[in-house]
Amino acid sequence: GLGREMARSLMLAGAEVCIAARTAGQLEETAAFLAGESGREPLTVATDITSSAACDQLIEATVKRFGRIDIMVNNAGIGDSPGRGKAVWEIEDEDWLGGIAVNLNGTFYCTRAALRHMRPQGSGVILNIASGMGMRATPQSPTYAAAKAGVINFTQTVASAVARDGIRVNCITPGLVEQRPTETEEEAEAIRKRGSYITARRLGQAWELGPLALFLCSDASSYVTGANYPIDGGGLAGGIAPTGHAPDEVEAQTNG
Repeated sequence: GLGREMARSLMLAGAEVCIAARTAGQLEETAAFLAGESGREPLTVATDITSSAACDQLIEATVKRFGRIDIMVNNAGIGDSPGRGKAVWEIEDEDWLGGIAVNLNGTFYCTRAALRHMRPQGSGVILNIASGMGMRATPQSPTYAAAKAGVINFTQTVASAVARDGIRVNCITPGLVEQRPTETEEEAEAIRKRGSYITARRLGQAWELGPLALFLCSDASSYVTGANYPIDGGGLAGGIAPTGHAPDEVEAQTNG
């Protein structure tokens, strides 16, 4: 996925990395991949990002292991949010709150916990991952779109608040990204069809986020803060299906 590829880019550049996921299986698989690519083992911490206490524990575990925290990448999210495909008037409270909990609250919890260490250090970088759905009308997924729009504004708001502390905060906004190899010809054809809606005439690849994340987390972007970087093959420039989603297609990519 996107998080794995961003972690890979950071580790290949020399960063010591902690990865977090909800399940041990996800962590083990990703840790093995990263170790194979970089020759170093990442720290792994099972974390439910809908819990503020769990997010606090994640940051504390990172600081305990490495002595400090210089970069926080808020990547966790669920594109298939509860209530996806329902009209606004059909969404139940628990569906709305569940989607916001993962896609927005988790970013807040981890950012808050990281800033409590970065501000005394006088330095740090926070990188949030939003979605193109947060920048356009997305009637098929109101919860996800609202949460990701919140992430973009939260990025700008926090950047303004902590610039004087030597901390930079930026955001990457992916469009439609293929995250795994296709398994059937039907799936491959669905992806080709969906890619044809986009200006670049293809879906993005997960690895393409890695170099951008590395740039925004490094001193090469020392004068960049409060910025939102779409990486969407020109989708937001107009080359995308009106709703960004065809419900009968195979879901093999992010929900951009």
